[in-house]
Amino acid sequence: MKTAKAANLGILLLIELGAVGAAAYWGVTLDVPAALAWLLGLAAPAVLVVLWGLFGSPKARYRTHGSARVGFELLWFGAGVAALLAAGATGWAVAFALLCVSSKTLAVRWGQ
Repeated sequence: MKTAKAANLGILLLIELGAVGAAAYWGVTLDVPAALAWLLGLAAPAVLVVLWGLFGSPKARYRTHGSARVGFELLWFGAGVAALLAAGATGWAVAFALLCVSSKTLAVRWGQ
């Protein structure tokens, strides 16, 4: 069980980073001039990183707790799913959503 819990912590980190990557993917796949696509591909994940630093990280200035934390994480992972859907990567969006739900369910159950 100890190994499964450690593995889940690793998965949690990867899905947090996955949301950032999904935002970047959305930006660079937009049907806009290349310079704008690259700008959005950098800006969208930057916004998520700032939000994580302010509200989501263990050392966040405005750390969320309880229902606010649940809401923040729903928005965070939902943004990753929405970005993949908007980029036309429906299969990846579904897989990412299922992974997020599974991993977060285990994290809550195990008190992570």
